[in-house]
Amino acid sequence: MAHAYTPGLKVTDSTVVVKRRRLPILGEVMVKLGDVVEPKTIVARTKIPGDPETVNVSNKLGLEPEDVPDCMLKKEGDAVKKGEVIALKKSFFGLFKSTLESPIDGTVDIISPITGQITLRGPAIPIEIDAYVPGKVVEVIDREGVVIETPAALIQGIFGVGGERQGQLQMAVKDPSEVLTGDKITSDMRGKIVVGGSLVTLDAIRKADQVGVAGIVAGGLIDKDLVEFLGYDIGVAITGQEDINLSIIMTEGFGQIRMADKTFDMLKSLDGEIASINGATQIRAGVMRPEVIVALSEKKERHENKIEGGMDIGTLIRIIREPYFGKLATVAKLPAELQQVESGTKARVLVAKLESGELVTVPRANVELIEG
Repeated sequence: MAHAYTPGLKVTDSTVVVKRRRLPILGEVMVKLGDVVEPKTIVARTKIPGDPETVNVSNKLGLEPEDVPDCMLKKEGDAVKKGEVIALKKSFFGLFKSTLESPIDGTVDIISPITGQITLRGPAIPIEIDAYVPGKVVEVIDREGVVIETPAALIQGIFGVGGERQGQLQMAVKDPSEVLTGDKITSDMRGKIVVGGSLVTLDAIRKADQVGVAGIVAGGLIDKDLVEFLGYDIGVAITGQEDINLSIIMTEGFGQIRMADKTFDMLKSLDGEIASINGATQIRAGVMRPEVIVALSEKKERHENKIEGGMDIGTLIRIIREPYFGKLATVAKLPAELQQVESGTKARVLVAKLESGELVTVPRANVELIEG
């Protein structure tokens, strides 16, 4: 009997979390290799060009397109203020003048003698990327960002909404089957990540939003309640960009579903700890799961020698991806750290000993356990 060891949701009290924090466009990295960072530490920043606005100077001033550059009082790259005169046309030996004012604050981006138009660009929009998790900078990506590693407890959910947030975990229920209702949300939960049981009600979500709760973690949620809270029907392909003040993570799925004992017990053991959460979910290519991350202190840090599914040194496996598809092997090593694989991404891997004696390294997702 065999079953595929395709990893499902990770629920582990000790792992190495690796976070790549990257700017959308080139900018400036604010930290150095080896620096220890906190969640709110700004690790990189940049400015995104503002929105463009086209002005037809030729039409507005009655000019031939090729004459527009000579009438401009500003050059490409110059800053302008809304209402400031940026172009001047003189006629009848200077007796008459026509002017053109800038419609926005910004800069002159393009002056075209072909079309007679200019493009103004609004003020640049500053973008800052924080560390999100406490940890150590293990790689600096020049002008783009950093890679941060931290030993942590990690709990992945099945679905979520809302972006990255931090807060202190607070248990609001005593049992994984208990429903998180509005009366269990109190004013002292402001800024915290509240943990429920089998279900979080719409009333509880609204109360949490009103109180200023940073996030909610519960087993399930009624889909129509989520739609009502958001004000629109949400797509399931990707989430995380919702304009809401808290993040919500479901560990089990839609509906009232008792939270798994392992998940509930782990969250209970972390009660009072500072967590980083992200409700972003992507279920198609490049799967991304909502997550709760609690960095471990040196005293709490533990290294896993086993992984889920009973895999250990000596476990019999079959490789289910090329170039070793179908080959039987035994597990020789289970490295704890992530390693770069052929696709260029980092993944958890294992070293397998083939029947020929050859040792090969493969992603753990590319094997199945063989059980008697």
